[in-house]
Order: sequence, then structure tokens, then C-alpha cells
Amino acid sequence: MSRNIAITLAYDGTNFVGWQIQPNGVSVQSVVEAAIEQLTQVKTSVLSAGRTDSGVHAIGQVANFRTESTIPLDRLPRALQNFLPDDIVVRNAFEVPFEFHATHSAKKKRYRYVIFNQSTSTPFLRDYAYRHKSPLDVDAMHDAAQALIGMHDFRCFESHYPNTATSIRTISEISVSRHSTWPFATGLENTPISPTSTLADGEFVWFDVVADGFLYNMVRAIVGTLIHVGRGRWTRDDIARIVQQQDRAHAGETAPAHGLYLVKVDYGDEI
Repeated sequence: MSRNIAITLAYDGTNFVGWQIQPNGVSVQSVVEAAIEQLTQVKTSVLSAGRTDSGVHAIGQVANFRTESTIPLDRLPRALQNFLPDDIVVRNAFEVPFEFHATHSAKKKRYRYVIFNQSTSTPFLRDYAYRHKSPLDVDAMHDAAQALIGMHDFRCFESHYPNTATSIRTISEISVSRHSTWPFATGLENTPISPTSTLADGEFVWFDVVADGFLYNMVRAIVGTLIHVGRGRWTRDDIARIVQQQDRAHAGETAPAHGLYLVKVDYGDEI
């Protein structure tokens, strides 16, 4: 009897060309599909919640696949892990309704971007946080980010527009906060969104955003734009103006991929 299995994955995106299978390198999707084939002896296609780009990491990527395998759910993550490299981890598995689709069934996605705001670099964070050496006014960044709450046409933050049928998305939560600890030290996707900065001298800046969907490079473009606010170059009014102008050329740079994490995907009551 065929089953529809959803798995939650965490992965270090450093050595991958992104989630989706590409001709120019190894993708997370190709490695996961190969592992499932080794485990079940059947070639299987895997769908994901989000097609993370090259260098982008995930804490709570969700993927699903259909299988005739009878391996119990409680054994499946460990069994599948035997065929995966150390930089991809299966966190859990669920049996979901046959119509469940990891991409189309998603209600909301949560991303976190991590900035290491320190004048001196460290080799241990070079693949996991974007070092910005100039001081950033995090409170100003947080205030300006609130101009993005709600439903907007976000084409000003979309690389190579148009990529989808519409650039309209709804952001339900957004926050910029400063911390002295590594952002995933205390509980992976359960770390809360902080409404304001917590420590004036913390070296980590967390940018958190929750939306019903994201455009190509949207989160990274927002971060690059808010950095201008943090440097005192732009204000909240400038952010609102950029959204109204609907022109990518008027927004800030696209922040590097290695600071970005897909943290959690919300499916309502389906998972």
C-alpha cells in the first residue's frame, strides 16, 4: 500500500548548489532522493517546501515522497540517515494524507537571516553568518521593517522579476533584534521572534520574517535594504517608498546566501 511520507530536514547548504537538482553541482534534493532509493530500492521523486538557493541553510525544511515501503515511521529517520552525509539530517518523519504536497500545502514559512556585526572576523562563522563590520542601529532596522507588514507587491525585492505569476505576498511577522548568543543554540526552529533588540552590545543581529510565501532572493534583498537603514542612510519612509516604486534597482543589495536559514514551515493541522 502506497504511503505519503513527510520528513523534516536540517542541512548545511555550504557544499550544495541549493535544494533543487541542477546540472552544475550536487543539490540537496539529489542526495535525498538517492538516499531514499538506496533505502527502498525504488527511484523516488521528492517535493520540498522551499527551493533554497546555493549556500542557504535549513533547520526545518519539509519534504514529502510517496513510497510502498513498510518501514515504521519511528525507524525511518535513522534508516534514511544511514545513506545521507553528515551535512543533511532527517529530524523526523510523518505519514500525511495522500494529497499533501510539501510546496502547495504550506501556509506560512519562517526564515531567519544572521548577521555577525563585528569589526573583527572569525573563521568559524564564515559559512554561517554574514559579517558586517560597521555598527548597525538595530532598533531603526526593526522599526523600518514594520513598513513591510501586510500584503504588498514585493517585486522591488525580487531578483530577475518576474519569476512567478504574481509578486504579491503577505508578511505577517517581521523582527530585527540583537543578541549575544548563536541564534540556534537553544532549540532550532522554536527560538522565538524577538519584538525588539535585547542586548545593545550583542554581536549577532537576527532578522526574522514570516510570510505566506517568498519571491526569489526576497529575504536577502530585504536584509540588504535594511542594512542601509542600520547605517543611517535610509529611514522607514524610504522603505515604504521603495515598496511603492516596485523597482529592484531602488532597493539595497542582495545579502550573501550563507546567512540565511529556512527555519520552519507551517502546514496548519496537516502536520
